[in-house]
Amino acid sequence: MSNSNNISPILFTFLLSFTLCLNEAHSRQSTEESPGEFYHVVETRSLFPEQSCKPSAPTGEKHGATLEVVHRHGPCSKLNSGKANNMPSLTEILERDQARVNSIRSRVSLNSGRSQAVEKAATLPALDGSTIGSANYIVTIGLGTPKKDLRLIFDTGSDMTWTQCKPCAGSCYKQHDHIFDPTKSSTYANISCNSALCSSVASATSAKPGCSHSTCVYAIQYGDKSFSIGFFAKETLTLSSKDVFKNFMFGCGENNQGLFEGTAGLIGLGRDRLSGASQIGTKYGKYFSYCLPTTSSTGYLTFGKGDKIPKATSYTPLLTSSQSPTLYFVTLLAIRVGHTKLSISPTVFSTVGTIIDSGTVLTYLPPHAYSALKSAFRKKMSKYPLTSPTSLLDTCYDFSKHSSLAVPKISLYFSGRAKMELDTIGILAAQNMSQVCLAFAANSNASDVGILGNVLQQTFNVIYDIGGGKLGFAPGGCS
Repeated sequence: MSNSNNISPILFTFLLSFTLCLNEAHSRQSTEESPGEFYHVVETRSLFPEQSCKPSAPTGEKHGATLEVVHRHGPCSKLNSGKANNMPSLTEILERDQARVNSIRSRVSLNSGRSQAVEKAATLPALDGSTIGSANYIVTIGLGTPKKDLRLIFDTGSDMTWTQCKPCAGSCYKQHDHIFDPTKSSTYANISCNSALCSSVASATSAKPGCSHSTCVYAIQYGDKSFSIGFFAKETLTLSSKDVFKNFMFGCGENNQGLFEGTAGLIGLGRDRLSGASQIGTKYGKYFSYCLPTTSSTGYLTFGKGDKIPKATSYTPLLTSSQSPTLYFVTLLAIRVGHTKLSISPTVFSTVGTIIDSGTVLTYLPPHAYSALKSAFRKKMSKYPLTSPTSLLDTCYDFSKHSSLAVPKISLYFSGRAKMELDTIGILAAQNMSQVCLAFAANSNASDVGILGNVLQQTFNVIYDIGGGKLGFAPGGCS
């Protein structure tokens, strides 16, 4: 007669197997990535810009001077009459981007021998006056008395502010606004060759100033051979009725060619004393912020602090490089894809450093770091078919048969415990439905500077607290 307290071998085996299955299922559930937590689930069509302008409303009050930012090729730009009909192809954009990156690398090289080699590579031919620049975000400022509105590219990687000026003694490219005529402004004044201010032009342009009829002459050439040459002058700059800056120093360009077609020139927001950030920053404690919008929306550039800084803002120290003291350096420490922290030593990033730049399109990483990112991203996107690469981008997908996507989240971690968790539009760059690519690229060498480009920065509130020595990030900055 069996004992009721004993469990039969068959029942024991069943219970043990059932328990092991439960434990395995629980373990698998705890290690698998939840779509909501580690993935962006989006409609595929959201990767492509709208054909009409969808303006954003900035969050919080903006004290100081706030300018609207638009993408010059998008429908919100008046350069395009409200139509997205002037957008270069992804291949063209990347070709333009490479010229800029080569130029930046030449400024931040570790030694003179390498600097000369990179600089030689940076002198790429311009494409017969076509718009080949990658610095595509523009703002409208007022110049002169009475003021004349001008649409300028804004660029944290440049220092010199300039606009085209009559009489265009050399040549001027085609621009949307009327070309600025200094003879019609009561506050315009040339700067003398003998002035100490004239000598300061060299640090903002990397070229020794010239002299013509006792007037200081500047000349600046960019990585793709675009250039501006003209008189160094002072003028009244107007950002708003309450934000008027007298004796603003700028270049009045009478010989200009290259990649600026449609705009009136450029406002430099680097760290040099002649940059727009420095001159305007004297009123606002060397503090500005921006949100770079998507192609079909609007963002802002604000000088000065607003009433409300987003609670989600995290800060990382701003660093300076002796090789290029006007660029904005930060310390990138780590990258996470989904729930996976990539196995990358922080020294991989610190060999040369990392800059944040509003004019570069892609984000460029050291070869080892990019290889780890690509491998992890491809693994988590394995259910989608890879397709042919394009230019610098080697991780591209065909989404033509998918109406929605689950894209792994990518987060960047910086010193000071700062974090950027990228939105989908900061992760992918789309050519068309059948070719959507990871918007990161590998540097050619481990000694090349890393660059955080404008695709990655889209819709973030990016704060440049130069006086406080820190850079801030907050998501959802444009709306």
